Amino acid sequence: MHIANYTMAMKPPWYNIKQYYEKDGCDGVLYDNLTINEKDHLCMAGMDTVELAQEYGTPLYLMDEERIINRMRTYKRAMSKHFGGTSLPFYASKALCCRRIIELAKAEDMGVDVVSAGELFVAESVGFPMNKICFHGSSKTRAEIDYAVGLGVGFFICDSEEELRRIDASAAVRGVRQSIILRVTPGIDPHTFAAVATGLIDSKFGLPIPTGQAREFTRTALSLKNIELRGFHCHIGSQIFDKQPLCDAATVMAGFAADMRDELGYSAEIIDLGGGFGVPYVESEAEIDIDDTIRLVAEHYKAEMSRRGFGDTAVFMEPGRSIVGDSGLTLYEIQDVKVIPGLKNYVAIDGGMTDNPRYALYQSQYTMLLANRAGERADTLYTVGGRCCESGDMLGEDIPLPAARVGDMLAVMTTGAYNYSMASHYNCVPKPPIVMLKDGKSYAAVRRESFHEMLACQFDDT
Repeated sequence: MHIANYTMAMKPPWYNIKQYYEKDGCDGVLYDNLTINEKDHLCMAGMDTVELAQEYGTPLYLMDEERIINRMRTYKRAMSKHFGGTSLPFYASKALCCRRIIELAKAEDMGVDVVSAGELFVAESVGFPMNKICFHGSSKTRAEIDYAVGLGVGFFICDSEEELRRIDASAAVRGVRQSIILRVTPGIDPHTFAAVATGLIDSKFGLPIPTGQAREFTRTALSLKNIELRGFHCHIGSQIFDKQPLCDAATVMAGFAADMRDELGYSAEIIDLGGGFGVPYVESEAEIDIDDTIRLVAEHYKAEMSRRGFGDTAVFMEPGRSIVGDSGLTLYEIQDVKVIPGLKNYVAIDGGMTDNPRYALYQSQYTMLLANRAGERADTLYTVGGRCCESGDMLGEDIPLPAARVGDMLAVMTTGAYNYSMASHYNCVPKPPIVMLKDGKSYAAVRRESFHEMLACQFDDT
């Protein structure tokens, strides 16, 4: 067996998953809602994933509904406790936008952050309160702006001066004054992957504070009569585990708000600090303490506001991945096993970059195991290849598994965020279902797409 490329130093080169986690005193496999039953099957939220795959087919997205609800409540409690009662978390629906998730955000009295007219339409379809929606995005079209203004969306997170003027014109036609929050970039390096770092001076999002452009952005917003400027927004990036960049961003934003009061006579009502809290995809990434992180961010923010004599503001945050990411898991059936002696071992699955493009985009790392043989010794390294006719269609390399067989069920952890939402129809592959698990029962929140549904736009209904 060729092991020269073994890279997962956080586990022994050859390990038995059950013994490994029992030895380290863990309650579950990577997360405490993932366990192994007496059949050596992987269980999620107490339910046998192999049985779920047999019932719903593969590929299959599984979501732990109770875990999602608990994470939403954690954010609500932490923000109320550390920032005050007028502060609010907004679920970043780009992480996973489907009707059931938005219904849960509505039931938990959160806000929702949307980045397109399509996501706004999903929120509208479940009767989500428009006054608790923030509309993001760096390239909003006139049609999207008109649609959102017409619905009475709560806030636009405004990205440019040109967008400001489009919103102002749309609001004028409808005889309303539209609330906006300006997106600015604080110049903070979040020490994360470059493709998901968004708070640097050189960013496609917003306008930078250090160059003075954010000040002029504010001046322009204040000059438009159909615009009501409510505050400022930043987002420094995603998959952030280091708390210091989040605290630094809060300090910079508080200072900028105070500067705009002093220089332009404008006092912000709202400061939106964005999202970006990381979730573990592999054992080397420690789970972030949400309450403690928000406490530290609040301390930095309040200290700077107090030092500058600035009164109370509402604070918004926008968690997405950290609400749904580790609540999800994807199951695949192994279709083939291919061995190239002395070089590589491949397993071919019935999904791939169509349902999870993150490895192709970012070389994202995942924890994987055989769901039907979860307690067995993992003594072989595999490259996991997808079904698409594309050499880059992989989900991982050097993945330790038991000697794989055709028909085994491969489980990929932490797929609740940016998997279904980034899924495609490449090679005309229909999208998998999303099955929710709660109280020992399962139901399809999104059904498996049929060929006819995938091609519906190509047929003449007349």
